[in-house]
Amino acid sequence: MISVAKKVCMVGPFAVGKTSLVRRYVESIFSDKYRTTIGVKISKKTVTLASHEVQLMVWDIEGVDVFTDLKTSYLRGAAGVILVVDGSRPETHRQVGDLVELVRNTVQDIPMMLMINKSDLVSEWKVNDEFKVINRNLVDNIFETSAKSGQGVEEAFDALANAMCSQDISVAD
Repeated sequence: MISVAKKVCMVGPFAVGKTSLVRRYVESIFSDKYRTTIGVKISKKTVTLASHEVQLMVWDIEGVDVFTDLKTSYLRGAAGVILVVDGSRPETHRQVGDLVELVRNTVQDIPMMLMINKSDLVSEWKVNDEFKVINRNLVDNIFETSAKSGQGVEEAFDALANAMCSQDISVAD
């Protein structure tokens, strides 16, 4: 079995649940206590795919807002990106296009997934079909996730891991 390490960057606006999603994925826990990420926090998880054992080094990057830009130096060397928005906060949805463009200009054509987080609050969501249609053309896949319940979290990370490894195979051919 092939063993590889891959850098994954979690990017998105401030307070969309990036850290909670990473903790749910890596440690299988959720906490209501919120701590703002300053800079970057790196977590690791090893997953087994069909032909690969992949150590994901997940870079939880501080949120983007009117005071903080995404530091593109954090993106260097990334093999994949997960962009996170809050389903209940439309202002986070409006940042998707700009963040995708910034990521693509920095790391070119790597797999990118979009997580619409907080599906446990779906009654408060402001996500419409138009949002999904527009953004489906910008990313490889869209997942509705909940760090609280765990819905969609494993699936999104697994899809990214598979996309990163299949990209390696196509490059090697």
